[in-house]
Amino acid sequence: MKKQALVFLILPLLFYVSSCNRGKAADALNETEKTETVKPDSIEKKAVLTIDTIDYNKRMVALSNNDTTGRWPVKAPYPLPGALLPYNRIIAYYGNLYSTRMGILGELPRKEMLAKLQDEVAKWQAADSTVKTIPALHYIAVTAQGAPGKNNMHRMRMPFKQIDTILSWAKPINALVFLDIQVGHSTVKAEVAELEQYLALPNVHLGIDPEFSMKNGERPGSKIGNFTAADINDAIDILANIVRKNKLTPKVLVVHRFTQGMVKNYKEIKTVPEVQIVMDMDGFGSKTLKKSTYMSYIYREPVQFTGFKLFYKNDNKKDWKMYSPEELVKFTPKPIYIQYQ
Repeated sequence: MKKQALVFLILPLLFYVSSCNRGKAADALNETEKTETVKPDSIEKKAVLTIDTIDYNKRMVALSNNDTTGRWPVKAPYPLPGALLPYNRIIAYYGNLYSTRMGILGELPRKEMLAKLQDEVAKWQAADSTVKTIPALHYIAVTAQGAPGKNNMHRMRMPFKQIDTILSWAKPINALVFLDIQVGHSTVKAEVAELEQYLALPNVHLGIDPEFSMKNGERPGSKIGNFTAADINDAIDILANIVRKNKLTPKVLVVHRFTQGMVKNYKEIKTVPEVQIVMDMDGFGSKTLKKSTYMSYIYREPVQFTGFKLFYKNDNKKDWKMYSPEELVKFTPKPIYIQYQ
């Protein structure tokens, strides 16, 4: 197996896409009210909701599995009230409705897929009863393309009616929805801005994929792309503005990663109360390889929260076996976002 690249799959469907090679608002727990100091020219006290910081800190230490290196938990601003993390563990099904090969979301009929997702949620809840486990549908809303397309951007935006379909599927099981972006030759800023009407919904969050960000004009899939901290900060700024403008609870931003070069200048990624960042360990392979990747690029380069991707097929090839929830909750730090493909 080549270094950490973990194998490419080329999808021959309605359009070219390299297979992702990576593999409600939270309970407002322990929210308290505080009162601001009254200004001399004011006759009213303004009530401000905040989280219970003592409870939050305890949860973050528990999530770090008592890491002793000082990396975890990461020092960051406290989130706005209603934050999903660390109060919930998100279990997501990933894919695209045009393809049966891009992930379990799209591979199985709706009823079968939702039942299987709920079964995984139950398994994770049993493996770690200290954190509430919730479902999510993680839909690839912008796919990288081998062909340039009419705008020469090497990306295809999915029709909004498909996003509407995913939202309708999520509603009966009270699932979150993530919209995932493969920018091709476009930019994070341009593609996220197109989805603002959906990201303004309380249960819709964002995923961005550096693998297909081709900054030097390469064809997506011909090499592994990258995001700089500035790219990721563009997504954070847009999400934070949406949260403030619409008075929402924090958004979750998932950033996929399975090599060192996929994320540049990680120390410059900003953390803000309106956005919760998950660095998701992508990539399929043996347990040994996947743990090594998690330690090298997720654990050693801390941003805020961590995720882990599991492949029903590609993690179970040869003598490989997919990680179980019981095994993953022993990792340091514990992944709080789990994605199945």
